[in-house]
Amino acid sequence: MHLHLCHCSTYGDAEMMKFVKEKGYDNITAEVCPHHFILSSDDIKTDDPNYKMNPPLREEADRMAVIEGLADGTIDLIATDHAPHSAEEKAKPLTEAPSGIIGLETAFSLAITNLVRPGYLDLPTLFERMSLAPAKLYHLPAGQIKEDMPADLIVFDDAAEVVYEKFASKSSNSPFTGQKLYGSIEMTICEGKEIQK
Repeated sequence: MHLHLCHCSTYGDAEMMKFVKEKGYDNITAEVCPHHFILSSDDIKTDDPNYKMNPPLREEADRMAVIEGLADGTIDLIATDHAPHSAEEKAKPLTEAPSGIIGLETAFSLAITNLVRPGYLDLPTLFERMSLAPAKLYHLPAGQIKEDMPADLIVFDDAAEVVYEKFASKSSNSPFTGQKLYGSIEMTICEGKEIQK
């Protein structure tokens, strides 16, 4: 049996995972989403529904605890929690709007900007948290560059600036729209074939 904890966001989550890993429970894994290692409740300045998450944004101590968990491996992977909503849904007051933001397009740049550039993770560890660890968890033939493995790759420039103004997704509900980030994906290769950017 395997237990996977989704969307860890608190100091308590990070401490619990540290405890179970120290006890040798390798059948318990956990994930964190970019918004929980980037934002805290202090970032909610208005009633902008793009800051409404489930679980909600926590305090700064919680944010730093999940970053530490990613860095030391007690939190195993990064998941996007991609939750698209229409502009009409997200235009409702904070208390009525649905929770969640889009995350697929921004996750890599957010991780480069907020984990790699400040020195919390190096690039190989980021790749492990975003690719190899999820592939292992779900028993997928992915996450590695090896003979007889699918050639699913990205070509990126980790120093390039990128600003997300328009999205390929039909939704645009994100608090990161318009922010200057780093880590531009220049090419996506799926099963050995280049996918149009």
